[in-house]
Amino acid sequence: MNAEEVHPAVHDAPDAPEGAAVGRIAAGAAVIREALRTMPLGPGVYRMLDARGDVLYVGKARSLRKRVVSYSHVEQLSTRLRRMVSETARMEIVTTHTEVEALLLESNLIKRLRPRFNVLLRDDKSFPDILLTGDHPFAQITKHRGPRSRPGRYFGPFASAGAVNRTIVALQRAFLIRNCADTVFAQRTRPCLQHQIKRCTAPCVGKVSVEAYDAQVADAAAFLSGRSHAVQTALADRMQAASDALDFETAALYRDRIRALTQIQAHQGINVANLEEADVIAAHQAGGHTCIQVFFFRSGQNLGNHPYFPAHDKHLPVEEVLTAFVGQFYDNKLPPRLVLLSHVLPEQDLLAEALAVRAGQRVELLVPQRGDRRKLVDHALANAREAHGRRLAESASQRELLEGVARVFRLPAVPERIEVYDNSHIQGTNAVGAMIVAGPEGFVKGAYRKFTIRDPAAAGDDFAMMREVFARRFGRALAEDADRTRGQWPDLVLIDGGAGQLGSAVAALADLGAGDVPLVAIAKGPDRDAGRERFFTVDRPPLSLEPRDPVLYFLQRLRDEAHRFAIGAHRARRTKALGRSPLDEVPGIGPRRKRALLHHFGSAREVARAGLADLEAVPGINKTVAKVVYDHFHGNGP
Repeated sequence: MNAEEVHPAVHDAPDAPEGAAVGRIAAGAAVIREALRTMPLGPGVYRMLDARGDVLYVGKARSLRKRVVSYSHVEQLSTRLRRMVSETARMEIVTTHTEVEALLLESNLIKRLRPRFNVLLRDDKSFPDILLTGDHPFAQITKHRGPRSRPGRYFGPFASAGAVNRTIVALQRAFLIRNCADTVFAQRTRPCLQHQIKRCTAPCVGKVSVEAYDAQVADAAAFLSGRSHAVQTALADRMQAASDALDFETAALYRDRIRALTQIQAHQGINVANLEEADVIAAHQAGGHTCIQVFFFRSGQNLGNHPYFPAHDKHLPVEEVLTAFVGQFYDNKLPPRLVLLSHVLPEQDLLAEALAVRAGQRVELLVPQRGDRRKLVDHALANAREAHGRRLAESASQRELLEGVARVFRLPAVPERIEVYDNSHIQGTNAVGAMIVAGPEGFVKGAYRKFTIRDPAAAGDDFAMMREVFARRFGRALAEDADRTRGQWPDLVLIDGGAGQLGSAVAALADLGAGDVPLVAIAKGPDRDAGRERFFTVDRPPLSLEPRDPVLYFLQRLRDEAHRFAIGAHRARRTKALGRSPLDEVPGIGPRRKRALLHHFGSAREVARAGLADLEAVPGINKTVAKVVYDHFHGNGP
């Protein structure tokens, strides 16, 4: 690569204050035109600097001159780019041999120089691995971050140090492998606490042979490499054999080891068959901000995910933000052979070629349209939307959001107490209503309330259920705080539903003589798309908010919290009513399948936590039955 610097001509600042902005833009454009006089046609990277020498922007180009000339036509630039041109006092370029080389250099310079007009990955970091050491007769299991220079087998990357620590603890419980440092190992004269709590076989004092310990390590490596089914089957067989021999203490030990393994099963409801090594990267953009979720899949297992919130101009399209992110994300880490994306990138083939150069192997960037891989991307997108909503609600102060709510719904004052209502039932059974409360300090969980629907005729009728809930809630408020001086009355009521639910609430309050409580019903838009909600009020036509409005995301978050609470209340009541094992209420699960599930997972609780792919892996459980079990415990059933 060859570096050269292009210095600008001197330009006088305009005299009139009102012409200052125009003058600065003209001066910046003149700097660019002067640089173009000696700008090469080949590929390279250009930098725009301000008068202090700080880098404003770093860009790459297949042809430097053809790319940079666009900045001289200021009338065609966006507001953001005109501002950048107005601050440009000098340009620097670095020529490269290929466009791929330019792309790699651009990503490196952006991360190092952090220009304020680029998309910036502000919270980038390396990710930890699990290491089974190979330089000691008795391998150690440990967390590792950084270059993979120590001999041994590495498994990762994991999304967080916490995920690694939890996995190591679970692996110790399952395979009894030491985690102590070699220096500590060499100084032991008696077993440590790890042996006493059954997390290590104490090779330091000869409690286990090298051969037996190697078998433990091999099992752990097989599990981490994706051969979890064989390992768990072997443990389940040993547990059953011990139980048949009436050795219940040993059977309990194997049961505990199976439970430990289920804690690190990471399919998380996604079928990842035939997906050995991949990253899934999905971007959700709204409100002028972008959240990018990255999921790591290795050996067919999901090793966790991490959200990113890159800094960028709010008018940049999501494809450009995602392109910049991918380039910077893999600047300090090796990309896998397959990267699944949520959006087609403007220069996807070029970026794939650049990543291949960095990885030393072919890297495929793919935007799946259907099938299991599409499900992975959709799952990552859902997580990006949720993280984006949380971040947006947290970044703006609660008071500002409440002020926005007051403005949108023409409330007389900023609400101090917002109540949100939702119902939950399955074909009218175990019907419950739910109320959550929010205020200036966020959610007030101590004020949440559940309402068991008493009227048999109302169960299953959402309108009648809503009317009963409101009659009971506000009937009690009238009895206990008729003067409305004790803070029990809401300043705004949100209802999850449309005009019908709103009408039921209005009727209930009218019967009580409390028709002055502000009511708003929030209904999803066409095709139930989040972001296209319609709001129904008593005295105005239905209204919608701009997709980028933070108030919309705040209201969605309130609605989603009410829905979560209602579903939880319904499940709790359903389980309590049955008074049996949670597996007993799953349709189609008889004694044989129940036994197979318990042998595989160790307990009904772990079955309830299992992902769909994990359930399908149980002997005797086909895909149809696995889907029934999964839907039952995750609220997706009929």
